[in-house]
Amino acid sequence: MSGPTIYDVARSAGVATSTVSRAFTNPARVGEATRTRVLEVARELGYEPNPHARALTSNRTQTVAMVVSDITNPHFFELIRGAEMRAKAAEYTLVLVNAEESPRIEQEQIRRVARSVDGFLLAASRQPDADLAELAASRPVVLINRQVRGVPSVVVEHSEGCRQMVAHLASLGHTSLVYLAGPRNSWMAGSRWAAIRAAATELGVTAHRSGPYAPTVSSGGAAADAAIGTGASAIIAHNDLLAIGVLRRLAQRSVRVPDDVSVVGFDDIFAADLCTPALTTLGGPHEQVGRAAVEILLDSLTTRQDRRPALHVAPPSQLVIRDSTGTPLGAAPQRQGGAG
Repeated sequence: MSGPTIYDVARSAGVATSTVSRAFTNPARVGEATRTRVLEVARELGYEPNPHARALTSNRTQTVAMVVSDITNPHFFELIRGAEMRAKAAEYTLVLVNAEESPRIEQEQIRRVARSVDGFLLAASRQPDADLAELAASRPVVLINRQVRGVPSVVVEHSEGCRQMVAHLASLGHTSLVYLAGPRNSWMAGSRWAAIRAAATELGVTAHRSGPYAPTVSSGGAAADAAIGTGASAIIAHNDLLAIGVLRRLAQRSVRVPDDVSVVGFDDIFAADLCTPALTTLGGPHEQVGRAAVEILLDSLTTRQDRRPALHVAPPSQLVIRDSTGTPLGAAPQRQGGAG
């Protein structure tokens, strides 16, 4: 059985169908009393306007697309949740698109849905800066965990977070670490390495870089073998999935964590507290990031393109210390603060 139509609403409200249409798509052209009457009748009848029909007159679909680099990565769960809740509160629909860690697939998917959405949220995009800037020049775009000059973005603060991470390891007595880098085209991988290297230099810790590695559990085996080869007493993995794969491989090789080597990850996914040993990791308010990105995107939809501010929002990160980090054998942890 089909639902009520615009004709049913018009007949019950005693107005023309064009008046009903304007009440939903262009309310400024309808008197307040008439619009209130139309909305009341629509609610009583259970009428829902067709979003495609609305788009024809308003040039808006009330839909935004969120493109994530890998939909299987639990890191994106809270981002998606925050974005979806904020979109729903604004009566927008959030469409989820999986880029499969591929710039080509990401571009193809964006082209495919471009006519059906009002704007894009691009989470951990793998596209080149120039392509992202070109897209943002033609459509409202907000980047998540990625920065491009002139394009609005929301990125969990990681420079100070990486310094806290290295300082934590140094305080335990570690003098060398290895960073297991993420994908070659990951902006965050390069940015994290720069922050880790700067902090290591400042704190007198030797830092090596190995990789790139896919940010997955299955890549942890090769990454762990390479890390052991460096002789470093601490391992920092690009994300928690890679770190969990490293923990598995170290256990297979009878390398004790944290007695023989400490392991740290990024993102603080739910599994970080469930693996053995529980993983020390740098987390952040990911649900808040998703909400903030949608808010910026919705604001840009009502602002002329040449007046859209290039906002860069950076919620604070948080180092969550668990059992995977400790004092290496033969080393004494550094004392904190001044002499007592």
